[in-house]
Amino acid sequence: MTTALPTRAASPRLASLPALSATADIPAPRDDVRPLAPARASSSGPPARALSGRRPRRLGPGRRLPYGMVIGPALLLAGWVVASATGALDARVLSAPWTVVATARDLIADGRLLSNLLTSAQRAFLGLALGVGLGTVLALLSGLTRVGEALVDGPVQIKRAIPTLALIPLLILWFGIGEQMKVLTIALGVVIPVYVHTHAALRTIDARYVELAETVRLSRWQFVRKVALPGALPGFLMGVRLAVTGAWLALVVVEQINATSGIGHMMSLARSYGQTEIILLGLVVYGLFGLASDSAVRLIERKTLSWRRILAG
Repeated sequence: MTTALPTRAASPRLASLPALSATADIPAPRDDVRPLAPARASSSGPPARALSGRRPRRLGPGRRLPYGMVIGPALLLAGWVVASATGALDARVLSAPWTVVATARDLIADGRLLSNLLTSAQRAFLGLALGVGLGTVLALLSGLTRVGEALVDGPVQIKRAIPTLALIPLLILWFGIGEQMKVLTIALGVVIPVYVHTHAALRTIDARYVELAETVRLSRWQFVRKVALPGALPGFLMGVRLAVTGAWLALVVVEQINATSGIGHMMSLARSYGQTEIILLGLVVYGLFGLASDSAVRLIERKTLSWRRILAG
C-alpha cells in the first residue's frame, strides 16, 4: 500500500511557499569569508600530553637508586679521607681513617673488639626484644579497649615526657650497676615509640572493617588476628624503626656507666688514655650497627607491606 505525497496544487500551504530550484536558491561561497577556527579543547578533552606532544612531569621521587643506602656514608667517608690526606683535619683532633682501620685490625687480632662487640649486641637485642614486646602488648590493651586505655595510656604518656636517661639513677638504686639495669634502660627507651605508633595505627583502622567483622560474627581473637594486627602493622614497623635507633642510643650511655665490657667500656678506657682512634672505632661500630639494623627493618617493611601503593615505591 502506497501513499501519495501532497502536491502544490493539493495543499494551499505548499502553494504559498516559493518554488525551490537546484541552483538558484543556494548562495555561492564568498571569497572574503574566512573559515571558522577550530574549537578549543574543553576541560574534558584529550590530555595535555596529546596536545603538546610532551610527557607529563613526574612528581614522585623516581626510581630507586641501586645501592642508594650506601651513597651518603660513602661520601662522608670520602670527605674524611680527603680532609685527613690533605692535612685539613688534624690527626690530634680526629684520627685518619687508615689509623682507625689499623687499630681495628689490631683489636680484632687480640680478640678485644669481637668480645666487646658481642657483649654490646647482646645487650641491645635483649633490651630491644623486651621493649618491643612490652610496647606491643600495652598498645593492644590501650588501643582495643577503653578500660585498657584508661589504665595504660596515661602512665605511658607520663613516661614519654620523662627522658629515659633521667631514670638511670633510680634504676641503679633499684637494680645496681649490673646487666639487669642496662637491659631495662634500653627497654624503657624502646617501649615508647613502639607503643605510640602501634596505638595510633590501631585507632585509625577503618570503622567499616570493624563493622564487617561484627557482621560475619568474628570472635575477639579472630578480630585481633585478622583485622587489628594487619591494620596496625605499618605503624608497628615504623615504631620498630625508631625503637632500633633508641636501643643503640641507650646502649651508648649505659655502657659508659661502670661497665666492664662492651664497646662503650672500650671507648671510656680510650678516653682516659687519649686514644681518639679507638673512640672513633667505637663510633663507627655503633653507626654500622644502627644502619644495618634499620636497613633490616626497612627490608622487612618493604616485603611485608608490598601490597601498598605508596609514594616511596
